[in-house]
Amino acid sequence: MQEQLSILIQAQYPLIYLNTPEEERAERAIATISQLKPVRRMFTWTMTQGLVEYGQTTGAQHNSLAPEAALSSIIRADSKEPTIYIFKDLHPFLDQAGTVRCLRDAVANFKGTQKTIILMSPVQYIPIELEKEIVVLDFPLPDVNAIEEVLDQQLGQVRTRKVSAETREKLVRATLGLTQDEAEKVYRKAQVTNGKLTEEEVEIVLSEKQQLIRRNGILEYMEDEEDINDVGGLEELKHWLQQRSNAFSQRARNYGLPQPKGMLILGVPGCGKSLIAKTTARLWSLPLIRLDMGRVYDGSTVGKSEANLRNALKVAESISPMILFIDELDKAFAGGAGSADSDGGTSSRIFGTFLTWMQEKKSPVFVMATANRIEKLPSEFLRKGRFDELFFVDLPNGEERRDIFKIHLCKRRPDVEKLERFDFEQLSKVSDGFSGAEIEQAVIAAMYEAFAQDREFTQLDIISAVKSTTPLSRTMTEQVAALRDWARMRARPAATSVAEYQRMEF
Repeated sequence: MQEQLSILIQAQYPLIYLNTPEEERAERAIATISQLKPVRRMFTWTMTQGLVEYGQTTGAQHNSLAPEAALSSIIRADSKEPTIYIFKDLHPFLDQAGTVRCLRDAVANFKGTQKTIILMSPVQYIPIELEKEIVVLDFPLPDVNAIEEVLDQQLGQVRTRKVSAETREKLVRATLGLTQDEAEKVYRKAQVTNGKLTEEEVEIVLSEKQQLIRRNGILEYMEDEEDINDVGGLEELKHWLQQRSNAFSQRARNYGLPQPKGMLILGVPGCGKSLIAKTTARLWSLPLIRLDMGRVYDGSTVGKSEANLRNALKVAESISPMILFIDELDKAFAGGAGSADSDGGTSSRIFGTFLTWMQEKKSPVFVMATANRIEKLPSEFLRKGRFDELFFVDLPNGEERRDIFKIHLCKRRPDVEKLERFDFEQLSKVSDGFSGAEIEQAVIAAMYEAFAQDREFTQLDIISAVKSTTPLSRTMTEQVAALRDWARMRARPAATSVAEYQRMEF
C-alpha cells in the first residue's frame, strides 16, 4: 500500500482518501514518502489544532481550525513547493456544501502541481460530488514482519528473551489483526500478568481480539469449551479436521499447501453440526466467531445492510486466522437469489456480496457453515470452490448412540464406577432413530424424574424418557428421507461406515 500511495503522490493525484484508524503509523509511512525526490513539505490538520507543519506542536496557521478556512488557506498559498496536506477526521464535515466546494476548488488548483491532499479517517464517507476526483486506499493493519518487530521490542524488555520458533509463530499469529498500538499493549498486558512471554500467554493475546469482536456488534465471539472427544461418532469428519489442525501454519505454506477455505455441514437437526464447529476451534487453536445474519439486516437506511455485512467481513479478515461460523445457512440466505418483491432486493444483494467475498478472499478465514434444509439453499453455495468439502451428518447408528450415551452420562456422573450399572447396548436399541440432542434430553429428563423423587436415576428412568419421546426422524420422516436422498451422491459421509451411510434406511 505504501508503494501504491507513493506512486499516486508522484503521479500528482490531488486528492486521496486513506482509510485507517492508525494515524501515527500512517503518518510515519507518508513522512517516509515525503522524503523521496522531489522532497515534499508535510502539514497535518485537525479540528483541535488547525493546520500545523508535521513534527511541530506549535505554529498553526492563523484561523485554520475550521476546515473551510484551512482549505482556503492552502488554495491561496503562493508557494509552489511540493507539499502533502493530511486532513484528519474530515468525514463529519463532508456533508457540508462549503467544505465539499473548498475541496473541489483545491483539486482544481492542485492539478499539474506537486501538491496532494490526503483525507485520513477510520470511517469512509465520500460525497457524490467528490466521487470522480478522489482515490480511496485502505491502510492495511500490520503484517507478520511488523508484528515480529513489536514482539522483538517487547521480548527485549522482559526476562524471556529467547523463545522457540513455534512459540514465536503462535504469539505473532494470535496478534495478527490488531493495530500496532493494540499489539504493543496486549504484549505488555501478557508480560504484566505473568511476567513472561511464552506459548501460555497466547490466550491473553487472544483476549484482545475478543474485545474487537464485542465492539463490532454483528459478530459474536464463541467460547470453545467443548473438546473433539465430546462428539460421539462422526469419525470421518473428525479425521478430516484433525488432518488440517496445522493448516494455517507457516510450515504448511512452506510445504506448498493452500489455506483451507471452509466446509458446509449438512444434516438432520440435533446431530452435532454446531458442536463440531465449537470443537474445531479448540482443535485448531483458533478463535471461533459467529456471524449473526439477523443483525446484518437493517431496514432503516438503503444500503445499510450491505455495509453491515462488508464491515463484519472486514473485521473477520482483520483478526484472521479464525473460524467464521454461520449456523443454519439455509435460513440466513433462503430466497437470496430472488428477493426483489419481498425486501427490495436487500437479501439478494447481501447474498451476492457474501458469495463474492467467499470466492475472492485471500485472508485465512475458514468458513464453517451448517444447514438443515438443502432445498432452501441457493445452488451457488454448492459449487466447487466455495467450500473445500460438503459433509452429511446422518442420525447416529447403534455404536454412535452408545458413545453419545456414555459422553452425556460421564458429563453428569464423572465417577466411572457408577456407569457400570447402565446397559448401553439396551439404551442404544431403544433409542433407534434418535439424534444426539434427543438422547441428551432423554438423559436430562430421566435425571429430573429421579431428582424430584430424591433418588439416583436408573436405566429404567432413561428408557422411560426415551419411550415417552417421539424423535424427529418419525415426525418428519419425509423431510429426513429427502435429505438423505439428496446427500447420497452429493455429499461426503461424516460417519466412518460408508456402507451404512449409503443404505440410509430407518
